[in-house]
Amino acid sequence: MENLDSDLLRTFVAVARAGSVTEGAEQIHRSQSATSLQIKRLEVIVGHPVFERHGRGVVLSAVGRRLLPIAQEVTNRLDVALRDLSKEAVTGKLRIGIPDDHGRTKLAHIIAAFTRQHPHVELDVTCALSTGFPGALEKGALDLAIYEVQTLGPHEELLFEDPTCWLSSTKVDFTACDPLPLAVFDQACWWRDAAIGSLESSGKPYRIVYSSQSVSGVLAAVEAGIAVGLLARSSLHAGLSVVSDRLGCHPTPTSKLVMATNRSSDDAPMSAMKTVIRDAFLTRS
Repeated sequence: MENLDSDLLRTFVAVARAGSVTEGAEQIHRSQSATSLQIKRLEVIVGHPVFERHGRGVVLSAVGRRLLPIAQEVTNRLDVALRDLSKEAVTGKLRIGIPDDHGRTKLAHIIAAFTRQHPHVELDVTCALSTGFPGALEKGALDLAIYEVQTLGPHEELLFEDPTCWLSSTKVDFTACDPLPLAVFDQACWWRDAAIGSLESSGKPYRIVYSSQSVSGVLAAVEAGIAVGLLARSSLHAGLSVVSDRLGCHPTPTSKLVMATNRSSDDAPMSAMKTVIRDAFLTRS
């Protein structure tokens, strides 16, 4: 019986993270042909394809999704062991910002994974509204931050895309309401502008009846049936329905969760944190 080689697993993780064989090969400093051969070798060993073709790139197959967290854990543990044995442990301090709503689901995993791999790095974590994170990066108050944008900037790395849509409680029909009761964010951010812009371009009268600083606050108003709200499709759950078509609203943008830093070059703690964050959001897909 053949064994899973850690080198094959490392190649697999790189391609999965990049979403293409070519970009994955660049990350591990191998040729595209050598990387393709390693993926084929891995697929022969496990007996199933680990990727499926998707446009110009690849996505994980069902077997690939099962293998990914195992491969990440194995390669991370080997890296930690090598650093400990060679006494090249990553040290320093890192100040990171994570948005409150995404932080609840991902923060614990990211921090636990990072501190397990790099126990000698001091972390200063800010979990709050992300509207101020770009400014904090520019001022040097944060080293790295995750936040949402409508349009990807030149120095922002895409982590996750989430379509926006109008949501309503399934217990209330707002189609005949004039004006339409609206729940919005009370911060000067693109979410509020996108909601109001969608209604105004559709010629639909509205009135703001509820505002909140967070997704959970807007979601609470929608769940209570007092208003409709523009939210990410990932917020949809039992008791809510998408009413964009019924309301006759113009299309709304896709939310892009991005990662950015306050400098062009990465030191060891920064590079390590970026890897852990990428892995955390890669596992989500």
